[in-house]
Amino acid sequence: MKILIKGGRVLDPAHEVDAILDLLIEDGRITRIDKGIKAEGAEVIDAKGKLVTPGLIDIHVHLRDPGYEYKEDIATGTRAAVIGGFTSVACMPNTNPVNDNKTVTLYILAKARESGMANVFPVGSITRGLKGEILSEMGELKEAGCLALSDDGKPVGNGEMMRNAMEYARPFGLTLISHAEDLSLVGTGVMNEGFVATELGLKGIPWVAEDAAVARDVMLAEFTGCRLHVAHLSTRGAVEIVRAAKKRGVPVTCEATPHHFTLTDEAVRGYNTNAKMNPPLRSAEDVEAIRLGLADGTIDAIATDHAPHHYDEKNVEFNIAHNGIVGLETALPLTLRLVEDGVLTFGEAIARLTCGPAKALGIPRGTLEVGCVADVTVIDPELKWTLVASALSSKSKNTPFDGWKMKGAATHTLVDGRIVFRREA
Repeated sequence: MKILIKGGRVLDPAHEVDAILDLLIEDGRITRIDKGIKAEGAEVIDAKGKLVTPGLIDIHVHLRDPGYEYKEDIATGTRAAVIGGFTSVACMPNTNPVNDNKTVTLYILAKARESGMANVFPVGSITRGLKGEILSEMGELKEAGCLALSDDGKPVGNGEMMRNAMEYARPFGLTLISHAEDLSLVGTGVMNEGFVATELGLKGIPWVAEDAAVARDVMLAEFTGCRLHVAHLSTRGAVEIVRAAKKRGVPVTCEATPHHFTLTDEAVRGYNTNAKMNPPLRSAEDVEAIRLGLADGTIDAIATDHAPHHYDEKNVEFNIAHNGIVGLETALPLTLRLVEDGVLTFGEAIARLTCGPAKALGIPRGTLEVGCVADVTVIDPELKWTLVASALSSKSKNTPFDGWKMKGAATHTLVDGRIVFRREA
């Protein structure tokens, strides 16, 4: 099977490619990138005026499968991914049962082969049952197909346990993903501590709850030499801690979510449960720090923390509503806003969605190099559309961006050289 993508602006940040070129795909692999390619019998995609990029990679999603399929499953989650331009996703282990053993990992991979539309890379748990008490069998998880470990949704609160986890993970070449918060400082908080929380009468979560946990895990990574990835940075201090650690040569990477570089805690007004997440939406100063971190390369990846929840879990009092929002179908246009605002170039934005996350977790994707698997996204950066939450492909519709005017979307998503999504004109 041949596919020829003609006349697009090819952006491959991993190899500093940015030019108007054609791209030829044969039998699932990229075989040629050049001007004026002719390929008899090939299906032609006209990419004039569009971006042609490596398939986007989201290293932080919750597919809810197994156990919570009423919120999302691998089929619907990966369908939402390819509509959003993502060809690869890394799924977190807080399922039921928890992905803390090879049986669950193998189930996820088998289900992804059977019904998934995108590549699925499982993340195993650091501790059994996410309880923070006994380490998971890391070698077994690695052998089964896990590329990283995390207790995401919960921090590993005990410092000695996190040290031991790093010392065991390092020989296996596994990255530990830190959900960084000090629960003793979080307490019963439900949103960012500040003026808005006070005005609304809601218990706040102080920035120091995140900063203290990030500092601890960064120091443990420096001490043990284990690769650390810090999930969903949301505070100015956390960005500064990671920036300083990188300068010292600590093996640390990090990510930020579109909601944390787009929204502030002002979005909570009206007790909007679709603006409730963990970590919480922060202040304008924190948002600016996240944007600066993306611009200077401190933040390696943009990840959605796609967290689907049933309507009934959000349509309750703010204090008891579940944390999180869906993000796979909104991440690309929200990221392109950073380009429009002059924060990132197109190349930098695509890097944070492709080679940055690929390098952070060791995913063998994120490039358009000749010979590589043809995971490709074609993007129309000028396409204007309005987000309608009820029309989202995800099973769950919990988004704070309902009704937003968006600009930019994937028009074609190719996985392993197959067109798995084509946007109707």
